[in-house]
Amino acid sequence: MIYRAIAKEIVEDVSILRLNDDDRLNAISPQMVDELLDALSAASRSQRAIVLTGTGRMFSSGANLASLSYEFDESYDAGVLLESHFNPLMETIRDLPIPFVTAVNGPAVGVGSTVALAGDFIVVSDQAYFFQAFRRVGVAPDAGTAYLLTRAVGRVRALEMMLLGERLPAQKAVEWGLANRTVPPDQVATAALTVANELAKGPTKALGAIRRGCWHALDATFAEQLVKDRIVQRDLGKAADHKEAILAFFAKRPPVFTGH
Repeated sequence: MIYRAIAKEIVEDVSILRLNDDDRLNAISPQMVDELLDALSAASRSQRAIVLTGTGRMFSSGANLASLSYEFDESYDAGVLLESHFNPLMETIRDLPIPFVTAVNGPAVGVGSTVALAGDFIVVSDQAYFFQAFRRVGVAPDAGTAYLLTRAVGRVRALEMMLLGERLPAQKAVEWGLANRTVPPDQVATAALTVANELAKGPTKALGAIRRGCWHALDATFAEQLVKDRIVQRDLGKAADHKEAILAFFAKRPPVFTGH
């Protein structure tokens, strides 16, 4: 696939994906989603970590409303792109077998905010903010927004963000547990890549299992999580990286993980 709405760069074992429609403030269109799905799938097969960021001054201004049809008749369905594009994108992010780092280089609005907050590790420009703008266009937060927010910050703070539709500054997002750290704008890309490189050197299968285990734990009972842990540990015990880690431990040397 030829990418036009996103840009892709490979740095060692890290795939860097950039929302690349600065003229529209990186508004997320169906084409952009299609390209992201293709790039995420490719990275899952060949790389060991992913960084997602934006070009220009914004991470994303949300859904590209100009790319939608507004014929307000009985057949009008404001949620059709959720089924065809945005929900599959969020499910793909959830199921990634490698670490997923988001570098929030600027404001993240609407569904752009949701995508940014789905990162395993979230680096934010100290000049950025998160903005749940759905109420401004008379719709409810979608693409799993309420799910992510209520589990990250609790019902009361999640409702504050979604009902009032006010900007949440980067530092407050860190204080609330929505993001990991803030850095100056010119350091966002470097900071995110540093984290991604560190993760890419790790035991990739184990890291993938850790991230999927966290997603599973959001809905699982304690008993279900114990069963899941047992199955995952059995499978990881057969991985080459586990053997290497044990040999390195007894040899008193750092392990060299290959991702296998």
